[in-house]
Amino acid sequence: MFFSIRSLSVAAVFSLGAVLNAADNPFVGRWALTIPGGGAGWLGVESKDGALSSSVLWGGGSVVPTAGTKVDGDTLIVTREQKNKEGKLSAIETITAKIEGDALKLTTAKKNAEGKEIGKPAEFAGKRIADIPAKPDLAKVKFGDPIQLLNGKDLTGWRLLKEADNGWSVVDGVLQNRVVKAKDKHFGNLRTDAEFEDFNLKTEVRTQEGSNSGIYLRGIYEVQIMESFGKPLDSHHMGALYSRITPSVNAEKPIGEWQTLDITLVDRHLTVILNGTTIIDNQPVLGCTGGAMTSDEFKPGPLYLQGDHTNVDYRNMVLRPVVK
Repeated sequence: MFFSIRSLSVAAVFSLGAVLNAADNPFVGRWALTIPGGGAGWLGVESKDGALSSSVLWGGGSVVPTAGTKVDGDTLIVTREQKNKEGKLSAIETITAKIEGDALKLTTAKKNAEGKEIGKPAEFAGKRIADIPAKPDLAKVKFGDPIQLLNGKDLTGWRLLKEADNGWSVVDGVLQNRVVKAKDKHFGNLRTDAEFEDFNLKTEVRTQEGSNSGIYLRGIYEVQIMESFGKPLDSHHMGALYSRITPSVNAEKPIGEWQTLDITLVDRHLTVILNGTTIIDNQPVLGCTGGAMTSDEFKPGPLYLQGDHTNVDYRNMVLRPVVK
């Protein structure tokens, strides 16, 4: 339907302008961040009904909504609030960003609840993430020869991600992680020497009491491994893409039982089959997850197993790379 702006009220014109400006806002989209200190982060900016909103991933943890999002001239201003254990405001972080092509130049500054500056402002960078392609037809995807990632004898082909205490060992053909809770102990994550692009991964996992681990695909996306049997569906429970995709159904077995995982990553789409039940069905992945080695979703990377939290067991891990 054609209409003339002249026929609209002043209020309607301003409303229409806000919608158009938001729709054309160059900040809207998803951004891969390299946060101060070099960690992986993510920023998503959305426009709905003429208003901007955003969510952010800052190194570890979950993707969380921000407290405020606005544009002032050529600058995006995002506000994050931090609260203490009692739920009281402890700090306010202000992130400002300017666009340079497909890149963001950002600065972060933090103040306490009384308005006093905390530390010094820090500069960091972001890069626009390309649109996610159409959902792949997995029936037409070709996979290469299987690669046995665990030899059942030792840690050949694996190494600690960073210098840390090593809780990983192979016992009776099982790759196990055993963590000792102590102030002077800091246990490490385990990664493959080899790096991969898209693939199918099949493995078995056995949770222990309070298990909290994860399988990082290409070191970027964490499929959660957790002892969460009997708990409600959640993006932080067994088989989820951590804080991003909640399983569609509970398929977890009780603690101590071996469970099968069949994971396929193709064209930034994820499928997870847990114990023979599809719980994530070829769903788009919007960005890295907490603890990622990098926010760059377009480079090969290793598998890495989270080992800095609790005890967990793995066996029979076989990867088939996508053949292009």
